Amino acid sequence: MHRRQLLNLLLASAALILPLGVSATQIRNARLWRSDDKLRLVLDLSGPVQYQTFSLSAPQRLIVDLRGARLSGDFSQLALANTVIRAIRSGRFGDGDTRIVLDLTEPVQLNSFLLPPQDGQGHRLVLDLSRVGQAPLQVAAASAPLVQRPPAADKAHPKRDIMVVVDPGHGGKDPGAVGAKGEREKDVVLAIAQLLAKRLKREKGFTVKLVRNDDFFVPLRKRVEIARQHQADMFISVHADAAPRLTASGASVYALSEGGATSATARFMAQRENGADLLGATSLLNLKDKDPMLAGVILDMSMNATIAASLQLGSTVLDSLSGITTLHQKRVEQAGFAVLKSPDVPSILVETGFISNSRDSQRLVTARHQQAVADGLFEGLQRYFQKNPPINSYMAWQQEQQKARV
Repeated sequence: MHRRQLLNLLLASAALILPLGVSATQIRNARLWRSDDKLRLVLDLSGPVQYQTFSLSAPQRLIVDLRGARLSGDFSQLALANTVIRAIRSGRFGDGDTRIVLDLTEPVQLNSFLLPPQDGQGHRLVLDLSRVGQAPLQVAAASAPLVQRPPAADKAHPKRDIMVVVDPGHGGKDPGAVGAKGEREKDVVLAIAQLLAKRLKREKGFTVKLVRNDDFFVPLRKRVEIARQHQADMFISVHADAAPRLTASGASVYALSEGGATSATARFMAQRENGADLLGATSLLNLKDKDPMLAGVILDMSMNATIAASLQLGSTVLDSLSGITTLHQKRVEQAGFAVLKSPDVPSILVETGFISNSRDSQRLVTARHQQAVADGLFEGLQRYFQKNPPINSYMAWQQEQQKARV
């Protein structure tokens, strides 16, 4: 980022933060609405808001964090009996933020989105909860329910799923990093990747492909080729490496850099992952019949656009992980990772933690933390696609239908 852009960003951020105490968005009302296959909770807002959601298990909860927002009412008027929501709690946290906790009776699938003012209604945050497997939810209407309109026929949409390729790093003869007590990176990341894949398979509109679903070795070149063969909309490589310093801890997200690495750690990680299996991106695009100069221009344009999308994706995933674990870096790092060199697929590498750090290692091998990380990764990529739904995808069609109904 250029210095002028960074300065403008800082000034804009300051302008948003300073008047928080005066102009914080109000959460004015909550409404519940029923349909055959979901429970919809709508929060009426006094203005726009930034938010993030994530789920926790044991017990099941759905967390909604609204930045710079204040709750002016409560949820006591909602009829929650015989619904998947046992109770709704709320409280202030951080610097003027509000956290809403939905205590659930069972795991749910969530689709959330913001709506601008229209048809006489103001800003709204919509939370659609449905049972895993899309079975209908038994719900009760609120005292002031939304007007129910018949849903649009599903047959109208083009049935294009978002393809996500999940790459568990290392495998087989390559164990990756090894912890002090023998914890192997290849085992940890396979477990997290499998949990992420299961979560994606439960979400309508997504298709997932695991680069490996067992303990075997896959060359870096092949990992990239798999993403392109399946026409992936995104590629996410999951790791839990060792760091140069044993004190280094926390999660981090990396995108490709065509130039130098953004930090010494990023450079170290790229060199460690790449090894001798380096890859030139030119061979991955069908440019053999193009003039060499034109081929170079096409490749540069494609790579620049893909890296920009990868940075946006990485930022969203990093923000989601911040609610799950500590962060090693609060920005998306960049380096020349060979596994990210697909010129036309947004790609990120996620370090879920450092297995060389004793605290990180203890958490990474636990099933509960692995599930939480997988949920965080899913939440991040889902939020990215909600903002950037691929053309002709089910999610793009779904958003159009929801805006027409609410």
